[in-house]
Amino acid sequence: MKFGKEFKAQMVTEWQEAYMDYHYLKNLLKELQRFKGKNERSPTTSARLQRKLTLVRAFSGLTQRHNHPTTPSPTDVECQDNLVNSVEQGGSGVYEIMSPILKAEEGEIELVYFKRLDEEFNKVVQFYRSKVEEVMNEAALLNKQMDALIAFRVKVRNPQGFMDSSVEMARLSVDVATSTAALSATTPSAARSSRRIFDIGTIEEVEEEISKIEQSDDVEFSVAKDVEKPKTTKQSSQEGKPNSIRASTRPAPLQVLRSVKMNNTLETPRSTIKGCLNVPQCREMNFTRENLEKVQNQLKRAFVEFYHKLRLLKSYSFMNTLAFSKIMKKYDKITSKHASKAFLKKVDDSYLGSSDKVTKLMERVESTFIKHFSNSNRGKGMKILRQKAKKEKHKVTFTLGFFAGCSKERNTCKTCFPLYSFFGFIVLHMLMYAGNIYFWQQYRVNYSFIFGFKQGTQLGYREVFFLSFGLSVLAQASVLSNLDLEMDPKTKSHQAITELVPLALLVLVIAILFCPFNIIYRSSRFFFLTCLFHCICAPLYKVTLPDFFLADQLTSQVQAFRSFEFFLCYYGMGDYRLRQNTCKRNDAYNAFLFIVAAVPYWCRFLQCLRRLFEEKDPMQGYNGLKYFSTVVAVSVRTAYSLNRGLAWRIVAFISSAFAAVFSTYWDLVFDWGLLQKHSKNPWLRDKLLIPYKSVYFGAMVLNVLLRLAWLQTVLNFKLPFLHTEALVTIVACLEIIRRGIWNFFRIENEHLNNVGKYRAFKSVPLPFNYDEEDEEKDE
Repeated sequence: MKFGKEFKAQMVTEWQEAYMDYHYLKNLLKELQRFKGKNERSPTTSARLQRKLTLVRAFSGLTQRHNHPTTPSPTDVECQDNLVNSVEQGGSGVYEIMSPILKAEEGEIELVYFKRLDEEFNKVVQFYRSKVEEVMNEAALLNKQMDALIAFRVKVRNPQGFMDSSVEMARLSVDVATSTAALSATTPSAARSSRRIFDIGTIEEVEEEISKIEQSDDVEFSVAKDVEKPKTTKQSSQEGKPNSIRASTRPAPLQVLRSVKMNNTLETPRSTIKGCLNVPQCREMNFTRENLEKVQNQLKRAFVEFYHKLRLLKSYSFMNTLAFSKIMKKYDKITSKHASKAFLKKVDDSYLGSSDKVTKLMERVESTFIKHFSNSNRGKGMKILRQKAKKEKHKVTFTLGFFAGCSKERNTCKTCFPLYSFFGFIVLHMLMYAGNIYFWQQYRVNYSFIFGFKQGTQLGYREVFFLSFGLSVLAQASVLSNLDLEMDPKTKSHQAITELVPLALLVLVIAILFCPFNIIYRSSRFFFLTCLFHCICAPLYKVTLPDFFLADQLTSQVQAFRSFEFFLCYYGMGDYRLRQNTCKRNDAYNAFLFIVAAVPYWCRFLQCLRRLFEEKDPMQGYNGLKYFSTVVAVSVRTAYSLNRGLAWRIVAFISSAFAAVFSTYWDLVFDWGLLQKHSKNPWLRDKLLIPYKSVYFGAMVLNVLLRLAWLQTVLNFKLPFLHTEALVTIVACLEIIRRGIWNFFRIENEHLNNVGKYRAFKSVPLPFNYDEEDEEKDE
């Protein structure tokens, strides 16, 4: 694989604009190479060449500055190496790349090349510096969390006599004696100004001493005595250093617990109701093993995410350094000069190549995580920290093809259609979702980060295809079983056991979905069930993207919900024994048709109200109005289907048309981010992942047409060759297809928003909250 493709494949997609523009610089070198080849075929006159050899071009950021003139001799004009100068601007290093003397024909291109190289290098260095400062500040915050965790562990192990016990005093002395001077030199000034500096590695000594104290009473007293011993010469010298941390400035674990409160990171319906009623929440420390386990799990997730951030930052530094090396070697090869050596030396001396803060911090995180979260088992700890990417399995591909071939059989029966249409809608939606995943991967959309999937557990398009075709095969097998139905000539009744096959299939699907064992993608199933539960309890849980994305999917499955209602009626009322359908004559069934159709939209409406209450964003109110209008339209259309009348038809048409226009406009403008009149891509948006603009215009037209398809239930279109139920099913399938198209552009727009904000990491809630007033007093 060529380096350009490898470089693009290794990029952090949300940071792609912060990487060196290797493709553009490579194109400039290709243009320079073509120009040199052209000159070799058409030689110029000697006088013209001599005049241009002495031409010195001054270009922004490329010539020597700050009174450091360079006057090369005529003999080394051809082989003059490019120079790199560092300039301090605003407290940060800015680098200038200079080419003092260039030939006119080639110089025009080379000057553009070096100016762009100058801009790209400074962009990379500044971005890397800002991200390193962010992780160092985050490291200081994690250090405070670990201090609280250590104190929490000590308190849980010895809940009584915490202050009076000499064991605890020894523990405090060990914590006080721990120094963080090793990291202070690599911490930015903003982080060093705080009273606590991150040194995760020192926390290991605390646990080691605690374990020793618990083993012997003799050790307890010896450690306690050591605290009262006079300071050694080495300790005194360290206290004199400006970067060292004095023991008096580090609070003991007891003092930490006095200024720490527990964060309520796990939101429940009960906590939400208390928040709405302004009921004061109890945030006092409850020193139980259950709470200790929760705190450790939260910090464990925080360390894993933090380590992942460090790895990506290290990869960013390495890939950009390699890209600068590759592009300068290409320049040397084309121009027959030796500019790369001087340039790469400056790259190595710059903040990008010389700073080892990230590497050292990774080592400290590894040692701390292994010590505190994996029982000193390095293999286990590193396996958790460095989670491997999920590999595609050939057996999944083979089974997928086998199931796809088995799903080509088509059979129908009189009552099979309303029963098995439920599985058909699910299979179609899964197929559309698998297609979404395929194209998201093709265009490097980080969908697993957007949805919040745990690394290594997200399903690829092959796995989703496998599940959908597997369900299709089971449904087809059930249909074939129903075709063998025989009627008893004496009782004129059908074999009930055969009619129970669809119900058995439904029970099997539900059992697999709720199966607690680690089979058939348990992590993904539980993630789906969690989001589904949040949708059902919409206003009581904080709304995240996976929750409202799933709720939007459910709004396109109204007909599937009605099919599920038919399941309950068909088997609950005993119609399966006579293989007849009397559900539509049941008033309760007809009443639930309204409720079932409106529930998905109502859940989405409540989610918008929750976001409006939390975010105070009026756009969420308008979005909620959109879903409320859809609830009205669906309810009126259901009433019209049960009571055919002119008045109901007019009301249904008006409400449906309003909801369709409102929803279509919202899809295109807000969900997809299109129809921007002053965009670089007229009537689209500035950034597009698909290079063909016609795809976006085609998707917009198709979305409008499919949005209007549901009006057929109001306009009462009838086709002589189609049954009414078949026409309703086709419209439902068109809505699922529309939703699949909507999914791709909605997540694409979300991905581009993340790219614009360089947002590549999840925000992990921390278990402890320090009282700011107490901290200020201590300082």
